[in-house]
This record gives sequence, C-alpha cells and structure tokens, in this order.
Amino acid sequence: MKVKCLIIDDEPLAINVIKNYLEQIEHFEIVNSFSNAIDGLNFLKKNTVDVIFLDINMPVLDGINFIKSLVKPPLLIITSAYDEFAIETYELDVLDYLVKPIEFPRFMKALNKVDKKLDTVNKASLENIKERLFIFVKIDKKKMKKIFLDEILVIESLKDYLKINTLSGRYIVHSTLTNFTNLLPSRDFIRIHRSYTIAIDKIDAVEGNSIEIEGLRYVIGRSYIENVKQKILKSSI
Repeated sequence: MKVKCLIIDDEPLAINVIKNYLEQIEHFEIVNSFSNAIDGLNFLKKNTVDVIFLDINMPVLDGINFIKSLVKPPLLIITSAYDEFAIETYELDVLDYLVKPIEFPRFMKALNKVDKKLDTVNKASLENIKERLFIFVKIDKKKMKKIFLDEILVIESLKDYLKINTLSGRYIVHSTLTNFTNLLPSRDFIRIHRSYTIAIDKIDAVEGNSIEIEGLRYVIGRSYIENVKQKILKSSI
C-alpha cells in the first residue's frame, strides 16, 4: 500500500529536494505540494494523506499554527532551516524534525519512522476488527448477512420471524427469539419481554417498567422485570 505524502514549504528548492528523495522510495507517493499552509489546509478538507512534510517559517500561516488547526492530523515531519522550534513541535506530537539542508540518510531515517508508525497503527486496527464479534443471519433464501453484535439495538419477535434493529439497518430473519437470544453473549444482551431482547449498552433510560433505546420505549414483561432491573441497574447510584 502506498504511503500518501503531502509537502508544504515556501521554498521551491526544498520541495524539489523532498520530492526527489520520495521518488526514490517505491511505496511513498507524493499526492500534492504547496508553497503555503492555507492551500494545504484547503486540500486537506477534501483529501486525506498519511504524512505531511511541513516547513515552519511560512507567510500568513506558519507551520506551528497550521498543526494546531488540524482536527485529526496525519503523521507530521518538520523540515526547517532552524532547530529552535524542535521542542515546541514535539509537544505537538510531530514524528520527526529534519533540519535543512537534509541529507538523504537522515531523510530515510524519518521514512523508517513513518513505516514503523503506520505498521503499528494498521496492526492495532486489524486486531480491533478481529475482536469485533459478529453473527451471520439469512435475510432471504440465498443471502447471508454479517451483523456485528455491537451494532444490535433490539431484537423483536414477530411470531416465527425476528426483526433485528441495528445501528445500520433492520433485518427480518426466520428464527425464534429464544433461539436467537441463546446465541448472544449474556453479558451484553438480555431478554426483557416475550417479544424483546435488547443490547444492554444501548439502553438510554429506564423508567418504571419500560426501557428507552434510540428514542423508543420497550415494555419490560412482568415475569422479566426483577431479573432485568437486577442486571442493568446493579451499578446505579
């Protein structure tokens, strides 16, 4: 996968040096370059990058205030002719600080940091995906739909069918509420009525004999109310 790079520097020569270095590394891709931070900000409103090579001393908007203006900054590598801003920029979580003129070996060291950081982030994302529990349900004669358990809100019984309400949609499946509820982790789901099983972490409020989820109220059945309140109100104050 290509590492998308953006260069922001008011010195054309500095931009050319960085471009030349990056073009020698196959998996790094230059998506754009700008001579001022304002154009860089406008570009980032509609585009995403993995790393920005950023100068500090620039007209109108300097590099430090540019970083502070970013809501979710990508990886940042400072490329400056001055080392006096190093401490301040490191407090802004920059990945590396390169002092001009930048030698290729030192530049490669910065790129290695980029690779290592992105590899760590990607591995963490994959682990999170692996840890998300899911279930496949048949929503028509041929199609099996994957539903992540952490997206389920309410499962409603419709006689021989169920309506599964999730954060991303609603699905009708052929099953009984008892059988489907038994497939779910009991620490996360609880049956509150002969017609409803709900996700405990999606409960917004409990009032009397009803539960509120996403603005809708669901009645707690008389035979379920003691168990429900013991389980979902055990940490109440």
